[in-house]
Amino acid sequence: MTQAITNKSSTSKRLSRWKNYYPLYLLMIPGVLYLLINNYVPMFGVIIAFKDINYQAGILGSDWIGFKNFEYLFKTKDALIITRNTILYNSLFIVVHTVIAIFVAILLNEVKKKFLSRFYQSVILLPYLISMVIVSYLVYSMLSVESGLMNKAILPLFGIDSISWYSEAKYWPYILTLVHIWKGVGFLCVVYLASIISIDTEYYEAATLDGASRWYQIRSITIPLIMPVIIMMTLLAIGRIFYSDFGLFYQVPMDSGALSKTTNVIDTYVYRGLMNLGDIGMSSAAGLYQSLVGFVLVIVSNYAVRKFSKDNALF
Repeated sequence: MTQAITNKSSTSKRLSRWKNYYPLYLLMIPGVLYLLINNYVPMFGVIIAFKDINYQAGILGSDWIGFKNFEYLFKTKDALIITRNTILYNSLFIVVHTVIAIFVAILLNEVKKKFLSRFYQSVILLPYLISMVIVSYLVYSMLSVESGLMNKAILPLFGIDSISWYSEAKYWPYILTLVHIWKGVGFLCVVYLASIISIDTEYYEAATLDGASRWYQIRSITIPLIMPVIIMMTLLAIGRIFYSDFGLFYQVPMDSGALSKTTNVIDTYVYRGLMNLGDIGMSSAAGLYQSLVGFVLVIVSNYAVRKFSKDNALF
């Protein structure tokens, strides 16, 4: 009898909860459907990486070849090049991006006039909102052999001959890093600026009374107090270290084959393998390889973020 009463009470609570929250559940349906259609249904295509695709027979009717697509991928030098480029570029971007974003955020925090602070934030954030296709043509206007600003105006000032930028691979690690910083530092800067603004001003007032210089306040108050945000953002970036900005590595170098040693990453390799070579099996194998390693890194970084957050009572 007591058990029946308990079950009835539990059922009543669930119904009451459903009545309270059913509008939210209804609002959630479009998002869930989109997630299923866009993210989960296409996972059926994973089997393409294990098949020799015959377009007449279809995906299910094509011959199963196991890991041969992966063997072909990893026996070529391309696997080493694209993995090396992806990891090294993203590692460099994480370090440089974080340092510059923190530096700029601290500078913006020192601007006391509200109008100027908002203006500088808007200017710094603007490149983040520009399409990478437009950025690629802005870079081309700088580096074009015939009419580029670098070859026609800047290099002659130093007595340097014109450089064919789109056929010299050695310059592109620096070019891509500069473009990535210029375009993306504004967003991360805003994140760090928000965390700096949230710091209680009493810390700085006490430090000023003790005669601490501005640099000492930044080093001893600002940096330590925003360190949890820095670590969390870095861990989240590490979770996506196997994913690259496709537009940056494909659009900005103008898909120049001469630059492939320094601009080819996993994302561009998959695209070229599918569109140029028509090798859907090896492209799928490369994409699955990227996804699996990325999945592991996301899980590990997510665990690290949760553990760090719990230990430091961030949430």
